[in-house]
Amino acid sequence: TSSTKCFLVSQPQQIYTTATMAAAARFLLRGGAQNSKLSAVSAVNSGSYHHHHRFGPTLLTVSCDTHDARSQPRRHAAHFTFQPDPVPTQYGPTQKMNLFQAVTSALDNTLASDPTAVIFGEDVAFGGVFRCTVGLRDKYGKDRVFNTPLCEQGIVGFGIGAAVAGATAIAEIQFADYIYPAFDQIVNEAAKYRYRSGNLFDCGKLTIRAPWGCVGHGSLYHSQSPEAFFAHCPGVKVVIPRSPVQAKGLLLACIADPNPCIFFEPKILYRAAVEQVPVEPFVVPLSQAEVLEEGSDVTLVAWGTQIHVMREVARMAQEKLGVSCELIDLQTILPWDTETVCKSVVKTGRLLISHEAPVTGGFAAEISATVQEQCFLNLEAPIARVCGYDTPFPHIFEPFYIPDKWKCFEAIKKMLNF
Repeated sequence: TSSTKCFLVSQPQQIYTTATMAAAARFLLRGGAQNSKLSAVSAVNSGSYHHHHRFGPTLLTVSCDTHDARSQPRRHAAHFTFQPDPVPTQYGPTQKMNLFQAVTSALDNTLASDPTAVIFGEDVAFGGVFRCTVGLRDKYGKDRVFNTPLCEQGIVGFGIGAAVAGATAIAEIQFADYIYPAFDQIVNEAAKYRYRSGNLFDCGKLTIRAPWGCVGHGSLYHSQSPEAFFAHCPGVKVVIPRSPVQAKGLLLACIADPNPCIFFEPKILYRAAVEQVPVEPFVVPLSQAEVLEEGSDVTLVAWGTQIHVMREVARMAQEKLGVSCELIDLQTILPWDTETVCKSVVKTGRLLISHEAPVTGGFAAEISATVQEQCFLNLEAPIARVCGYDTPFPHIFEPFYIPDKWKCFEAIKKMLNF
């Protein structure tokens, strides 16, 4: 016979309650009951978008039976298919890399060419939790690639001081979700250093890297997209790549830029995104959006992971509706490329903006307001925003939360029928 135990969390609980749940799950999975299995009640496990409505509020179900857990379908976190860009030929020889390897390559190029460059953060010495700095300490020494205490405010504060002293400072925040303790250092110190000193001093040689966005199982503390917080702050640049090639080129551009930059790296793409990436250093210009697909009926604007969702949306719109979509990767969130976006909207008359962050106060609102001001007479329908909800990022209910291709597709149909 089989038995099932369900742990239900409907209200905020003490931290130890969650820990107890996790311990119970681990015991049933790894302990005396060797044939236990863990089935998360989520639409991801069902493998079908159309099964979402079947699930109730249960968060964790542990079933003990005679079936081998390894025979069960694996959890597929990705809600998109990565689309590699054409192989770049203008930058010399290329090598197959995923996104974290492209980041490593950019950092390697920087350390090799700039003797003042230093990389620091929690666990970067052994390669970091995502392996972005693997091998760099052994190659360049522990005085140039080194660990810091668990203190994000201290990491950024140290980076500001190093940059003011003339070093090329590259700070890693282990997850973008934990950048908030350093918020004061970024917005009140780094962003204002040049202004408050009358350009006598600056920390423009500071670059802050952080893994960003949803990953399929990160939940509320490892899936956030905080770019809009920093887009409200003059004095810093905010950049998010969509692919390995863009990651290397944009990161090198951030490091070379004379202003402090925040570089958010889509963590779900670290291994999922693979391209032929130039081995030698190259730069992708900041504040220039890229038109990835030209179209005539609807403008689609996104950045990071969401670009790959929008590629699928554009294909669906063409196949099912006969609608031609123009897809734009914003790339730089601040300062953003208003000219490219507005030029496209003048042509298409419709705009859909999508990002993973909550909709209220998200950067889609700034884009929407600017386009409405500059392209009002060209609009054929209200601007649409398909974003995350105004809730903490969920765990098993992530498929409900993310702005997937079906939500975006429905927004296009609504605009066309306006």
